[in-house]
Amino acid sequence: MKILFSPSESKTLGGELKNLDDKAFLFSNLYDKRLYVLNLYNEFIKTASKDEVSKLFGLKKDFDIQKYTEDIFLKPVMKAVLRYDGVAYDYLKYRSLTQISKEFIDENVIIFSNLYGPILAKDEVVDYKLKQGENIPGFIFDKFYKDNFSLALDEYLQDEDILDLRAGFYDKFYEIKKPYLTLKFKKDSKVVSHWAKAYRGIVLRSVALNSVSTIKDFYDLNIDGLKVCSIIRKGLKSEIVFDITI
Repeated sequence: MKILFSPSESKTLGGELKNLDDKAFLFSNLYDKRLYVLNLYNEFIKTASKDEVSKLFGLKKDFDIQKYTEDIFLKPVMKAVLRYDGVAYDYLKYRSLTQISKEFIDENVIIFSNLYGPILAKDEVVDYKLKQGENIPGFIFDKFYKDNFSLALDEYLQDEDILDLRAGFYDKFYEIKKPYLTLKFKKDSKVVSHWAKAYRGIVLRSVALNSVSTIKDFYDLNIDGLKVCSIIRKGLKSEIVFDITI
């Protein structure tokens, strides 16, 4: 089973300096495509006006903007699942997982990065800024990755069960073309947004700890604080609606 996951705006500092090569990311055959995006982004942040960069980053303070206009090829890298530290990642608590569970995450979670595109959780990325939905004039990140990586993803996922834990925005990067499972979370009969991020992390942690390898196994999984309310099937998508019970 492969799990599709979102990145986060906030990121952990630090990492190691390493040379970038075609083995750095998922789909080494598409390395040149990814490198094209990284070079385009790198050149833009170094040459664009302050206002343009501020908009791209979603930042206003000069100090913060200056920090993220450094050459990304000279910055330290860190495993993506450790670099991203938003709400979902806080609740995943990757560092506290067993080694077997960490390896499960590393190999089976595909994160849809706004800058890097689809990468494995183990792939290493820099501390960068790119506000969700922002683009470079004449270039749309999600469209580029959808146009150039969809076929590779189709082939990569063709024999896998798919659990889609992405936020809806990331459908723009890739449209799943086979049956898949997604989740919705409700509290007091209302769909939640902030807590949905937390529970995506909680669900992913539970999946990893139990080495869930099929959708059938997922249906049998008991997750603390969640109770199945309904299952809705429409087209290729099956959606479990969970009630948050705590």
